[in-house]
Parts: sequence; C-alpha cells; structure tokens
Amino acid sequence: MQASVTRYSDEELKEFGELIDSKLIEAKNQLDFYTKSLSEFGENEEARVRGLDNCTMSVEQERMMTLAARQRKLIHHLENARTRVDNKVYGVCRESGKLIAKKRLMAVPHATLSIDAKQKG
Repeated sequence: MQASVTRYSDEELKEFGELIDSKLIEAKNQLDFYTKSLSEFGENEEARVRGLDNCTMSVEQERMMTLAARQRKLIHHLENARTRVDNKVYGVCRESGKLIAKKRLMAVPHATLSIDAKQKG
C-alpha cells in the first residue's frame, strides 16, 4: 500500500516559491502605479477646478482606491503563501488536509482550498 503524499517536494516548493515571488513583484509594481496615480489626483489642483472633471476625478479616484485595496489584499495573500512555502506546508488544503492540485496552485498561487473544498464552502 502506497502512503499518500502530504506535501510537495522541495523542488516543487522551490518552483512555487519562484512563481509567488514573481507574482509579488507584479502585484507590488501594480500597487505602486495605483498609489502614484492617487497622489497625482491630489496634486492636480488645476484639473479639480474644471467643472464636471471634478465628478469624473472623484469616480476615477474611487476606482483607483478600490484597485489599490485589492492589490494590498493580494500582496498579503501572496506573502502568506510564501511563508507556507518556506515552512514546507504550501499547497495543503486547509479543509481536507490533502494536497491542492498543482494546476490550481499554478493558476492561483495563494489558494488555501482545493477545488472540492471551495465548492462545498
């Protein structure tokens, strides 16, 4: 009888770690873009003075703040995933304790639930 695999190999964890690191760089760059855009809204007094642009600016500013908040949340999840890689517990479903499919982790590297567990929840 073959024992069930309870964790990914060190080589696989290294591969996941590299993927997560690249996703973190992308996410932080995107957050920097949103943050710069928001600071430019604050600095652009001339644009605020123009009639309807004020309303448009407000909507765009709100959108940027929402995108920045989402990006911060993604970064937090990716950093947690990186910690799980470092602790060699990455890729284990928090509901079932079984390994999450590699294909799922490649698509969503911060996933903590298998597809089955996510569909049940």
